Amino acid sequence: MSNIEKVPLPDERNRDIKVWIDGELHQREDAKVSVFDSTVQGGDAVWEGLRVYDGRVFALDEHLDRLQRSAKAMAFRDIPSSEYIREAIFATLQVNGQYDETHIRLTLSRGKKVTSGMSPNLNRYGCTLIVLAEWKTPIYGQEPIRLVTSAIRRNSPASIDSKIHHNNLINNILARIEAEHAGVEEALMLDMQGFVSECNGTNVFIVRNGRVLTPHADSCLPGITRSKVMEICHMNGIPLEERNISISEIYSCDEMFVTGTMGELSPVAEVDGRVIGSSTGEMTRRLQEYYRSLTSGLGTPIPTI
Repeated sequence: MSNIEKVPLPDERNRDIKVWIDGELHQREDAKVSVFDSTVQGGDAVWEGLRVYDGRVFALDEHLDRLQRSAKAMAFRDIPSSEYIREAIFATLQVNGQYDETHIRLTLSRGKKVTSGMSPNLNRYGCTLIVLAEWKTPIYGQEPIRLVTSAIRRNSPASIDSKIHHNNLINNILARIEAEHAGVEEALMLDMQGFVSECNGTNVFIVRNGRVLTPHADSCLPGITRSKVMEICHMNGIPLEERNISISEIYSCDEMFVTGTMGELSPVAEVDGRVIGSSTGEMTRRLQEYYRSLTSGLGTPIPTI
């Protein structure tokens, strides 16, 4: 038995999954890309994270639209159509029997190069599409999480635009390393002006005096879960404001939660060792319930085979 096979997995059901790579399904340990692929050469790829609920892929169209926009912003050539990617997702879910409790990591790279180098002119094989679907429940569950403010600043559009959902995540990974060294779940990242941007893997919301506040999406990814929460607020008459938020406002807020496909809506208990007013407050619980009602009733049905 190889060392790879001996390593325990967070969910043993994932040991035998099949992964889609460029039109073919491969067993987990055989799912590989070339050393000449742009993902390997320079993190030159874009990605999406999607979740499956009760036979439906939630917010599929929004994710595919963002993937297309990111690929176009990166000047990819011969981008596969959203319809082709949709069918690849369905085929992967079907062969694995994944109709619930599933997270999909969708990656589209610039493709394989004829020789190593930065120039996109070396990419002559077309894009590489990877569909990795794993059995995975929301990472934080309902337990409040803890944050630490990172010394790593979130990129501004002057460096690299966060609206491109790119694979070059070193900025976020360095912040996550700080969080793990501090023994907490995520790192809170500030922008270059010192305002709150987002966490290393989630968007940020706070509640003050019955109002829901979230940072401008200038130096952070305008997440799809974030947009769903904002829609929920508008539909239900909950006051919502996008504006600059300082770290002192985080320390003194009534409630705080973070959002993302991997964790949905996760309440925050403390930041930098400071206890948030209410770790899972009334507004957070209310928004969690609204969000659960969306995920239980909406989404693109996965065709059965």
